[in-house]
Amino acid sequence: MPKSSALFAVCFVAGLLGALASSLFLWGAGEWGISSLIGVKISPTLKESWIYPRLIVGGLWGLGYFFTVGTPRQRNRWVRKGLWFSLVPSAVTLFYLFPYVEHKGLAGFDLGMLTPLLIISSNIVWGIFTGFFTRLFWGR
Repeated sequence: MPKSSALFAVCFVAGLLGALASSLFLWGAGEWGISSLIGVKISPTLKESWIYPRLIVGGLWGLGYFFTVGTPRQRNRWVRKGLWFSLVPSAVTLFYLFPYVEHKGLAGFDLGMLTPLLIISSNIVWGIFTGFFTRLFWGR
């Protein structure tokens, strides 16, 4: 398998693991009352029907992350690139999914005024873990 194909697969798996961490973060925020404390109506239940699609989508975003670390010249500062790339799924969620797919208003403001903060925080967790696991699995 060529090295770029192997890194492509590593980025998918790292994105999937990042999505697991992000999902647990979002679930924990709802379970421990942090979401309601900041006035956001997001409190998911930890069920297979909720977490599996998030894992697949996280893996697909990991494939997008591949384009930031795909060439040998770009393979440094993995976690920082994951943090920067995490702004892309945040923007898609806040400015496409919430207003047009879920009808929750622009940036999800119908769920609470601090919804963007929770979504961006969740995706930052995804970016940190995706960058960390990509670097861990890829090695030097």
